[in-house]
Amino acid sequence: MNRVTLCGRLGKAPDLKTLPSGQTVARLRLATNEIGPKKPDGTREKRTEWHTLTAWGKTAELAGKYLAKGSEVLIEGRLQTREWEKDGTKRYSTEVVVDRLEFVGSRPSQS
Repeated sequence: MNRVTLCGRLGKAPDLKTLPSGQTVARLRLATNEIGPKKPDGTREKRTEWHTLTAWGKTAELAGKYLAKGSEVLIEGRLQTREWEKDGTKRYSTEVVVDRLEFVGSRPSQS
């Protein structure tokens, strides 16, 4: 089973595009935080992980309309790895293809 569930905040506003076929796609960058185990001095290390998300169709349109930098979202989707070659070097990218997007918390203020 290839399922991913993430909750975090957007690092920037969604990048929305309409393809020549008429289909809408949105690219998003999501930051999730993890608190590590307690160290001997009593502190905990906070680690931020960045995820690349791709949303299609109506989900992409809703993301473009309602989300902004700092928006908190809960997403469900699947992992997908792409491969391409650049300057003779193979490159790889793993992203989350969003199936479900849920708005969490309040909307960030627009500046």
